[in-house]
Amino acid sequence: MKIKILGPGCARCDQLEKITKEVVKELGIDVSLEHVKDVKEIMEYPILHTPGLVLNEELVCSGRVPTKAEVTTYITTVLSK
Repeated sequence: MKIKILGPGCARCDQLEKITKEVVKELGIDVSLEHVKDVKEIMEYPILHTPGLVLNEELVCSGRVPTKAEVTTYITTVLSK
């Protein structure tokens, strides 16, 4: 699974990255995690506000920091497909 955190490196973006890493560790899954800070790359996704969470090239959340439970749900939903 490929996971991307979209954001310039602000506190909310860093918080989303931390939550995502915790969930991945708890689930014990193998992922490729990337924090995309380049504005041009971020704009390739349909995002209006950061932070953004992208799973396998699909934007699943943007403009806010989702809860740990939400991130877990997003990831497990994608894994079950």
